Amino acid sequence: MEKILIIDDERSMREFLELLLKQEGYKTVCCANVTEAKKLIPTEHFDLLITDLKLPDGNGLELLAEAKEHDPDTEVVVITAFGTTQTAVEAMKLGAYDYIVKPFKIDHIQLIVRKALEKGALARENRELKRTIEATTSSGGILSQSPRMHEMIKLIERVAPTGVTVLIQGDSGTGKELVAQRLHKMSGRKGRFVPVNCSAIPEGLIESELFGHVKGSFTGASVDKAGLFEEAQGGSIFLDEVTELPLLLQPKLLRALQQLKIKRVGGVREIDLDVLIISATNKDIAEEVRKNRFREDLYYRLNVVVVQLPPLKERREDIALLATHFLEKYRRSFGRDTKGFSPQVLKCLEAHDYPGNVRELENIIERAVALETSEELTIQSLPEHVRRNTPSPTSRSEDLTAQGLDLDEVLKNTELGYINRAMELCEGNKTRAAKLLGMSFRSFRYRLDKLEGAEDTDEG
Repeated sequence: MEKILIIDDERSMREFLELLLKQEGYKTVCCANVTEAKKLIPTEHFDLLITDLKLPDGNGLELLAEAKEHDPDTEVVVITAFGTTQTAVEAMKLGAYDYIVKPFKIDHIQLIVRKALEKGALARENRELKRTIEATTSSGGILSQSPRMHEMIKLIERVAPTGVTVLIQGDSGTGKELVAQRLHKMSGRKGRFVPVNCSAIPEGLIESELFGHVKGSFTGASVDKAGLFEEAQGGSIFLDEVTELPLLLQPKLLRALQQLKIKRVGGVREIDLDVLIISATNKDIAEEVRKNRFREDLYYRLNVVVVQLPPLKERREDIALLATHFLEKYRRSFGRDTKGFSPQVLKCLEAHDYPGNVRELENIIERAVALETSEELTIQSLPEHVRRNTPSPTSRSEDLTAQGLDLDEVLKNTELGYINRAMELCEGNKTRAAKLLGMSFRSFRYRLDKLEGAEDTDEG
């Protein structure tokens, strides 16, 4: 439960805000002056301060500075009946979330409080994610908070030192090469990690690339050449997209795995291998065997230990962590000041299904950082197909009980919710908000004025 400190010398205002915020589900603490507040701020954690500007023994800007010094993620909203441009600018420079002039509308203060708390929670989450990322990357680990991924990491850490052949299965973009690198690191081998994309090497050259060749073994073989297996001696070779290997080459790979010996193309001397063999595929390899596109004996030789990588949509708890990592990577690469995400951006990212998995998420963040001009990624920097995932406020049928409801009120709140959401997405631009809702500007303005007028009438 979020905790809010209310500072105002007017008892009626303190009681009003306390009642309003408690109804919203927040925990509140009240005090009447700067002295009382300065005693509380260092001793208790507050997610938000709502402070009057003019107080009997000082002003709210002192408390703003005090709160930010104690915890930079604590948000502060300054309220005053004596608003000036100068004090508003000063408050915002000191880090206030917003500056509100009395009298204010109830729904306005509710919205400000909700958004301020979202911003503070997001800042704390980003800070925690960055700490996790720093700790994980410094140890050469895999970024994940997913229980399934943690089980997978435990598996590779158990099998890596044994030297057994490992097959990694997972959709394209799930990070199979990263897992293979982790296996190599955990194996303790001193040699190189040699990745091989089996689908990228022309069929006529792949045997020579893997096993090497001797001078004169074919046209163009002007010198002896070591293959990739030899380059991986003492280390690991990673055969990515292994199901793309030609059928004619598969028996030679099987022999290399079984005997740990190879011959260069055109050569007679056998070369002993000391190599950890890791393979990967995004296909159902058992199905490839059934369709006679992959040798069954080679499949069983590769399939000693299987590591299954889940798609990103099945580990959504990792999306924010990975997005933060990519944000840091590309803001440094592009020299940008972008430091975090708006809450709407994270909601969109977490709602997307990612057919391209982690690789797609990285591309989305790279694009967004390249386009963004503000200090946080906004919804406008996301691709259109991702923006469609923006959660929209809707009325809920479960709100209808046997006691009934006020349908006009529900419809009014729903309409206002969509209009406010459109205004958020369009950063207050009414013309763009009207277009987003498929309305004329005149119709949009009429509805907005009507709804706001109804709110004023209710409060009166």
